[in-house]
Amino acid sequence: MSDYSSIRILVIDDEPAICASLSAFLEDYGFDASTAESAEEALDLMKSNQYDICIVDLRLPGMSGEEMIVKARVLQPNQRHIIYTGSISYNLSDELKELGMRPEHVFLKPIRVLTLLVKCIKELAAEQQPD
Repeated sequence: MSDYSSIRILVIDDEPAICASLSAFLEDYGFDASTAESAEEALDLMKSNQYDICIVDLRLPGMSGEEMIVKARVLQPNQRHIIYTGSISYNLSDELKELGMRPEHVFLKPIRVLTLLVKCIKELAAEQQPD
């Protein structure tokens, strides 16, 4: 297995069990994973930590996942995002499309084939431009 420890991932979900299981899976795969249970907590973490990829639930208490992604890109312009949602009818907003997000960056809960998520993370990390 490759070493992905240089790829820092932040999992943002208001369900602690999802944060724990997804971050544990990513760590087992070799990624450096952290968690936040709200958009506000995630943005606060971003002020002092650099993350390459954020896996974001849309329905968060307070600020929505979409709003957080827009604010996060201001804080960390090279950061990339994956949406992880239970909303089966979700379509990317024009604002998120302008930030470079594509339909293949949206995953529905529960993800049945986690290797597809890993593939997406690796592709997004490869797209990043150095600061």
